[in-house]
Amino acid sequence: MRSIYQRIAYLLVSAMLCAMLIAVLGCAKERKPSEVTKGGSAARKHKIAVVPKGVAFDFWLAVKAGAETAAKEEGAEVIWRGPADETQVEVQKSILENFITQRVDAIVMAACDERALVPTVKKALDVGIPVITIDSGLNPDISLCFIATDNIKAARTAADVLAKLIGYEGKVGLIPFIKGAATSNQREQGFKEGLKKYPKIKLVSVLYSQSNATIGMQVTENMLTAHPDIKGIFAANEPGAIGCARVLEQRGLKGKVKLVAFDASPTEIEALKAGTIQALIVQNPFKMGYLGVKVAMKAIRGEKIETKRIDTGATVVTMDNFSKPEIQKLLFPSKS
Repeated sequence: MRSIYQRIAYLLVSAMLCAMLIAVLGCAKERKPSEVTKGGSAARKHKIAVVPKGVAFDFWLAVKAGAETAAKEEGAEVIWRGPADETQVEVQKSILENFITQRVDAIVMAACDERALVPTVKKALDVGIPVITIDSGLNPDISLCFIATDNIKAARTAADVLAKLIGYEGKVGLIPFIKGAATSNQREQGFKEGLKKYPKIKLVSVLYSQSNATIGMQVTENMLTAHPDIKGIFAANEPGAIGCARVLEQRGLKGKVKLVAFDASPTEIEALKAGTIQALIVQNPFKMGYLGVKVAMKAIRGEKIETKRIDTGATVVTMDNFSKPEIQKLLFPSKS
């Protein structure tokens, strides 16, 4: 009888082993190739936190699209989180602190304030989390790489374009966005430097939009009321440009007061077509997000980052070059 029980036990154990083997093989079949390393073990997706200055504008949506495209190519995961408003420095700090606590694999960020965010970024670097800055950097720049427009150079170009539009003489206004934000400071600096070449042009008003279209309208109204003979305005970002364009249309000043604006949101593009905006200084936010994630993955893999600064370029777009294929690709990256 003992031999019969032994046989039964042997058969039961064999059956259990076969069932376990089938289950393991089935799981291996279901696992995607991207989830398996060369050694046969499961590969964890790297988590990259992408923290913009705000989430309300089309510029940041283009950054997000670029970041997600790069993450898909790299088999990584983007966690997108930013403050609702670009003035919310403390909110951005809190978001970054949470990502540091979570021990994400890397952080790609645009700083709301170039100095206030430095201690938080230092904390991330100290615990071994690589930090890449895009669009708006730090002072001092302690990030591994800064990927952005050369804002000073681009704003000098804006001064040249506006000078030509107004016949190289007359009064002009400037609408930066947030004092203390690196990009705003740089565009203000570049525009003022660019105007120095034109002695007959006078900068009579500098008012900040706080990256808010409604405030952009208010400061434009104030500017035009104080200086009714103003001939041109440079709006240094999307919400400031949108607010300014609305006021020019409401006052019947479309085309009479020349407007040069940064960025290329759908609303700005429509204002360009309508003749309210005469020229756009177009950045490449998609490229910023894309390269930000690509460089972050290099840092995660321990590869050498070749350069500390990557200029993603800026292009002057007017109705004269609007239909060119390269301009269409820049304005509508998702369609190309």
